Formats: sequence, C-alpha cells, structure tokens
Amino acid sequence: MPVMLRPSIMRLSDDLTSHRAILFKGWLFLALGILAGSCLLILVPSMQVFALLAITVWAFCRWYYFMFYVIEHYVDSEFKFAGITSFLKYSLDRRSSKN
Repeated sequence: MPVMLRPSIMRLSDDLTSHRAILFKGWLFLALGILAGSCLLILVPSMQVFALLAITVWAFCRWYYFMFYVIEHYVDSEFKFAGITSFLKYSLDRRSSKN
C-alpha cells in the first residue's frame, strides 16, 4: 500500500524558507509602498506632501538599517535580531542593565 504524504501547511509562526517566496514577499512590499505613496499623492497632490513622504520613507529605512545592521555589526556582534520587537526588548534590557 503506498504511503500517503500529508501536505505540509505553513503556520504564521514558521520562518519563510522558500527563496522564491521570500523574493515575492519583498516585491510585494515594494508594490505596496509604491501603491500607498501614489494614493497619498493622488489624494493630496502637493510638493510638501511629496517631500514629507520622501523624508518619512528615507528616515524609516535608515532606522531599519540602524536596528538590524549597525547594532549587530558595530555595537553588539553577539546579538542577532529577529524583528522590531526583539530590538525593543534588547534596548530595554540594555537600558535596565546600565541602572
């Protein structure tokens, strides 16, 4: 009797391991950002809104880079961040250990 293989179902708590799915997810984030920014500029078409949106995107990109690259490579090479919440926990733990 042949063995029936059960299809594996990915849970939300599982890590994404498929290279194609990871790339697809990245492109979806880009498309979502472009769509949201475009909609905002269509709703309020002004150079001020465009400039503020550009500064916002740039600043959050720099913050993300700071959290996951600068801290890991220049401040604490032993800590590996798993997300924004892990960075916040790391920051709070570090602050409380100094007191």
